[in-house]
Amino acid sequence: MTHAYQEIYLSKAQATLGDAFDYAVNTCKMNGTDFTKLFIASSVSKRMENGEPAYLAGKSGIEIVLEVVFETMGKQLQVEPQEHMGRSREYWIGWVSAYYQWHSGRKYSDIFKVISFEDMQKMYYTLHEADITKFVETADKLMKEHFADTNLKRIRTAYGCTQAELSKRSGVSLRSIQMYEQRNKDINKASVETVYSLAKVLGCTIEDLIERHGAL
Repeated sequence: MTHAYQEIYLSKAQATLGDAFDYAVNTCKMNGTDFTKLFIASSVSKRMENGEPAYLAGKSGIEIVLEVVFETMGKQLQVEPQEHMGRSREYWIGWVSAYYQWHSGRKYSDIFKVISFEDMQKMYYTLHEADITKFVETADKLMKEHFADTNLKRIRTAYGCTQAELSKRSGVSLRSIQMYEQRNKDINKASVETVYSLAKVLGCTIEDLIERHGAL
């Protein structure tokens, strides 16, 4: 199984994002949904997705919040951190989000599109004391329901391109495209040249066409 980055950074990334959500909501009194949107819009989330050590293990949760707010809103937060006893609900939300992003390789934007901050708040009461695999199972099920189509079909449809047009412009056979979209062939095992040709026509990246764990 391929994960988003090396596992040695995982526990620190979880703690960092957990602290970030806790600090943003409980200390800075930001709305959790609003902070989630800012985090997704920022380059910070992309850097964490890409496995940059400086963001996975080099910054504190407070530094993450300050950077997110400054980058997206142009504001300097000056709120002193406070001591919290135990892990808050918001800490858990950041903690499991970081784990699932690592586990699935999905973008944070996709994760929070399917499982909102409010959804995770509700999940906390039944899942926060369970093994994290329970959250993964729940998230995988929701992802499968939401992303019923393959990434190739979803992106091709949004682009407004027929299978035949995509075949002609990319040089990939029509039958192969049909089989990838029906999951009769695994696009993850296609040659880089094939996936690149499809991505170039559709104006997306190779990574956008890859099927993530939990999507099948």
